[in-house]
Amino acid sequence: MPEYRPPYTITDKMLELVALISEKVGKISSRKELESKPHLRRNNRIKSIHSSLKIEANSLSLSEVRDVIDGHLVLGSQKEIQEVKNAYAAYEKIEEIKPYSMADLKRVHGIMTFKTMTESGEFRRGNEGVFSGDECIFVAPPPHMVSELMNKLFNWMKHNKDKVHPLILSAVFHYEFVFIHPFADGNGRMARLWHTVLLYNWRSVFAYIPLESQIEKFQEAYYGVISQCHVRGSSDLFIEFMLEQIDKILDEVIVQLGRSDAEASEYVKKMLSVMEYDVPYTAVSIMDMLELKSRETFRKNYINPAMELGLVQMTIPDKPNSRNQRYVKK
Repeated sequence: MPEYRPPYTITDKMLELVALISEKVGKISSRKELESKPHLRRNNRIKSIHSSLKIEANSLSLSEVRDVIDGHLVLGSQKEIQEVKNAYAAYEKIEEIKPYSMADLKRVHGIMTFKTMTESGEFRRGNEGVFSGDECIFVAPPPHMVSELMNKLFNWMKHNKDKVHPLILSAVFHYEFVFIHPFADGNGRMARLWHTVLLYNWRSVFAYIPLESQIEKFQEAYYGVISQCHVRGSSDLFIEFMLEQIDKILDEVIVQLGRSDAEASEYVKKMLSVMEYDVPYTAVSIMDMLELKSRETFRKNYINPAMELGLVQMTIPDKPNSRNQRYVKK
């Protein structure tokens, strides 16, 4: 019996993107800047979790997600708060997950959906479809086929992990997983997490590359290209789409790392050390953390130089003197 092979064809565009991405990953890895910036790694992890949940209609903001992870009280849906806790616990397992293990897939799904669904960590027992409003745009394979389809997919990955480039293999898995829709809930979150896990096993920097935040920016296109692939019976367009998103998010990370505080004064470095990424601060709150009394000293030596270097941004740039002004470390 011939080995199962997911339907896709390698295109020139894919090869070009694989080469570009490999070069950029090499640049990030060789500089080892992510390893030296724990705040940046943590910020990117939180962005990944927030974006992946937001795609699935979780309404908590980035700052609320951060507060849940930090153990602070957040007023909101208990289910949404639990989803954040679960996703954080699942993402913390990235470095120990065996990406070609079905048992690990189910175990991590159990973590991702803990206390939020009854069939946590188990393949679905009912029929599932994808809806746009009241319209069903895709019907998943019937439940009795799920185990066989997942076994074929995992066997294909195991047999081809040294033959198919990880950038291609991970995208193929992502699409095929979404098509099979093996769980009653949490399929999108698991597909995006497992994509990251597969990439991490190729290059460790992907543990802290917020690919999910890039997908969220193009969420409509993400679902659109999945639908097109369903119609065409091939994942070519999805593979190209995901490679494009990886290429774009790597550019963002390179810019993040390029905003190194090498050019910054000791004053600016000190201020940046007390600020969390993407958290809005008032001038007074930053001055309090720095134990400063003089607003003029703060403006001259700290905040203005940081903004000139692009390390900090105003939340209301058109009204610099607004009493609602906040400053965000980028």
